[in-house]
Amino acid sequence: MVSLKLQKRLAASVLKCGERKIWLDPNEINEISLANSRRNIARLHRDGLIIKKPVIVHSRARVRAWNEAKRKGRHTGAGKRKGTANARLPFKVLWMRRIRVLRRLLKKMRDAKKIDKYIYHQLYLLSKGNQFKNKRVLIETIHSMKSEKNKEKALAEQAEARKSRARDRNERRANRKPAPQGSE
Repeated sequence: MVSLKLQKRLAASVLKCGERKIWLDPNEINEISLANSRRNIARLHRDGLIIKKPVIVHSRARVRAWNEAKRKGRHTGAGKRKGTANARLPFKVLWMRRIRVLRRLLKKMRDAKKIDKYIYHQLYLLSKGNQFKNKRVLIETIHSMKSEKNKEKALAEQAEARKSRARDRNERRANRKPAPQGSE
């Protein structure tokens, strides 16, 4: 039997695939063995004596089904875990996600003039100090701080109003009082 190593190599080069994907017609071995150039190999390919085999199927159906189940929470018990909890989802990543959410919220509220720069700075430092478990807690804190501030402001205004009323009263009393009579 004739060796067709050269023809197989040239065919692989011409058809841009590996040698294992080349099929040489066993009934036309003599004609194929005469082809010693890429042009001849290309001609034989056109005639159908040399064929590029189809890609072997490597199905992902089972993988897709497995991943679908994992999305539902299957196959994730203690027996399937290799790394520590920190290796699987680092604490630092969780921290970074949370702090970015909180800081983004603070910036947004400051830019929208919902909180002033003093409250912003106070809450920024508190969030850096791990005071807020999540966004909801931070929003609750903001609301309570704002209501506290408004209450203080209202009390201050009431006190100021009281003071001004007392001042007016004293002035009126001083103006109304006649000069003392007992000096004559």
